[in-house]
Amino acid sequence: MVLPARRAFLALIAGAVLLTGAAFAPSTVSAQAVETIEAPAIPTRDRARMNGRVFDTVWNLVRRQYYDPDLHGLDWNAVRETWRPRAIAADDDRDLYRALSGMLDLLDDDHAGAISAAVARRQDQQRTRRAVMGVSLARQDGDQWRIENVRVGSPAAEAGLQPGWVLQAIDGQSWGVDFDVEEGRALQLDLTDEAGVLQRVSVTPRVMDPIPAFSVDASRPGVVVLRIEGFESGLGRWLGQRLAEVSPETDVVIDLRGNPGGLLLEADAALSCFLPARQEWATRVSRSGRPVTLSIMPGCGTLTGPVANDVVLLVDGSSRSAAELTPAALQESGRALVIGEHTAGAVLISQDSPLPDGGRLTLSRADYITAGGVRLEKRGVEPDIVVVRTAEERRAGLDPALDAAIAALARQDTARVTVVPAISSEGL
Repeated sequence: MVLPARRAFLALIAGAVLLTGAAFAPSTVSAQAVETIEAPAIPTRDRARMNGRVFDTVWNLVRRQYYDPDLHGLDWNAVRETWRPRAIAADDDRDLYRALSGMLDLLDDDHAGAISAAVARRQDQQRTRRAVMGVSLARQDGDQWRIENVRVGSPAAEAGLQPGWVLQAIDGQSWGVDFDVEEGRALQLDLTDEAGVLQRVSVTPRVMDPIPAFSVDASRPGVVVLRIEGFESGLGRWLGQRLAEVSPETDVVIDLRGNPGGLLLEADAALSCFLPARQEWATRVSRSGRPVTLSIMPGCGTLTGPVANDVVLLVDGSSRSAAELTPAALQESGRALVIGEHTAGAVLISQDSPLPDGGRLTLSRADYITAGGVRLEKRGVEPDIVVVRTAEERRAGLDPALDAAIAALARQDTARVTVVPAISSEGL
């Protein structure tokens, strides 16, 4: 399983669905509201006992199962001595998971992260009908969150929220693991716009249908755009069915922007739509150092073989994990152009483990190297054509990367046309 990265994940605020592990910010304290800082709360005995169980589970799983047995040179026993007391002293999930995140940060691994039970429940509700505000957030430096997208027709759109604004507080608190939204309960958002001006906005969540994991846009002549939100179960079958409906003359754009990754099996299934069976496309290196070659396996829906359509993949800085290894494989094989922004460089193979309090630990269990011998972790995929989409272009509804993809496909189509001179009557 290739799971999304931890520190730079997208949070779809609906109750807010967190697509990756946890990174938690402290509460905002208003100087007007309080004059003194109270002493830290002391956890109950039961709370402290559970904190210890959760911490010890995380610490031991890292020690026994992390893909690098040397833990990048860390003294893991010394790490335990530093961080266990902080975890034990946590009075709530925010403080506990802040301590766990601080410890896991030492691994410098975007896949290593722990999420609380509340966040895990929201993650499980990702594709369900639920109360939402209608924005997606990306973590930037520190504990700040930047609006990446505003959903059309959502409460956030109606309230005037804009891509590029930075969320400072919700109802006086910073975004955290225990935050949730309820239908009809207004939320006061403090944001700063791109000029640094404070924008105080009230947003009332309402129930909306989920954004589909996979969608089709066939509104442009000669081009079909296949949007993939995540490498979720059923992707290969869906992709094969959609491609079977497309004529060989139709160009294909696969949009992986903002895609946090997902299932390694579905990445292989998606690749089987474009590459021949048994073609080697990657090597997985386990904790033991034993390499395992990954080869294309059948899984592309109803198709009996790879399609011949011209293909472009769109990526950006929030394309991670499976949404990086897939374009890398197609780029290296010469099967597709990659257009957009440099990807995140979060391409280890990871798995989830349950925690005693209902939370989850995501931990890297294997390294990944492309068929061309490239280690993408901390490096990412460099697009063939670099196109950066600004916040102003987002607000205006412009999509220069998609425009560049359609133009590149048109050039490929033109290059294939062979001009045959007409036979004159004198030559008959």
